[in-house]
Amino acid sequence: MVSSLEKSHNPGVLPWWAKDRGFGLVLIATGFISWLAAGTLVLERIELYKNPDYVTSCDINPWISCGTVMRSEQAGIFGFPNPFFGIVCFAIVITIGMMLLAGANKLQRWFWLCFQLGITAAMGLVIWFWSQALYEINALCPYCMVVWAMVIPLFVFTTARNVVTGIIPAGAGLKKFFTEWSWIVTAILWLLVAASVVLRFPNAFFG
Repeated sequence: MVSSLEKSHNPGVLPWWAKDRGFGLVLIATGFISWLAAGTLVLERIELYKNPDYVTSCDINPWISCGTVMRSEQAGIFGFPNPFFGIVCFAIVITIGMMLLAGANKLQRWFWLCFQLGITAAMGLVIWFWSQALYEINALCPYCMVVWAMVIPLFVFTTARNVVTGIIPAGAGLKKFFTEWSWIVTAILWLLVAASVVLRFPNAFFG
C-alpha cells in the first residue's frame, strides 16, 4: 500500500528511508537500540537506589563510569532520572515505526511536524548532555553514548524525510542535498562526537 504522502511526491524518486516502510525500519532500529540502553540505565539506577555503594556494570575507570554520571545533577533534569523519560519516549518512536510498517498511511502533516519538534528537542538534549559529560561531569556513560549515537541518525533522517516529502517546505536544491547526503551527514556527526570524546579523555582509551 502506498501512502498519500508518497503518492503526492513521486515515490519512485524517494530514497528507501523516506518511504513509509523504510522510515518505519529506521524508527524501529534507532528507537529499539536507544530503548535498550535507557532500560539498562533504569535497572542500574534502581540498583543505586537500593545500594548507594553499588558499582554499575560500566564503571570501567575514572573517565568511563555510569555511576559517576548517574550521581550528577544533570542525570535528573526532569526531577527524576533521565532514563525513565527515555524509555517512554523511545517506546513512542518504536510504536510510530510499527504503525508505518503496519500500513498507517493517513498520518497528517501536523503529526509529522510535531514528531519533528520532538526529535529536534531530543537532539538538543543530546548536544547538551554531550557538553555536560565532557566539560562539567568529566565522565562518560557508555549506555548514554549509545543513545547519542542513535538519536543522531534519528534526527537526520526524520528531518531529511520531512524535507524531501514536502512536510517541511524546501527548494529543490535542499531536497537533493538531503536525498544524497543524509548518510554522509550522519557519519560526519558520528565522527565528530567520537573525536571529541577521544580528544577529551585520551587516558580512558590509550592509558
